[in-house]
Amino acid sequence: MQGEDLGAWVQAQRLGWEQLLPAQAWMLENMLHLAPLEPSERPQAPRTQADKWAVNLRAARQFHAREGALQAPRKHVERLTEPDGTVTDAKLGQFVDNARRRADKLTEDRRAQLTELGMRW
Repeated sequence: MQGEDLGAWVQAQRLGWEQLLPAQAWMLENMLHLAPLEPSERPQAPRTQADKWAVNLRAARQFHAREGALQAPRKHVERLTEPDGTVTDAKLGQFVDNARRRADKLTEDRRAQLTELGMRW
């Protein structure tokens, strides 16, 4: 509305409920019928680069164990089952391609992890 994203504003108010003044919380509750976010509604924390690397490396290991090589097609998506039963899709083909292109920027440890899986540099 008038250039403002009301959905984002509402989400921000509900997410930062603890920082609101009592009068602000009262107005949101009684005038707009809003409430603080429930724990199940809270967004997940963004994954760090180390977390993303770990997921992609797990996908590479799974693919290598199944296929015997790390030659995934560019658009290949590897499905990983997490310990809690959820499924994570890792864009393995894109990861391998990017790792090859940026090999000179990878740490020795990360290069060694991929070389161990038979990565063609």
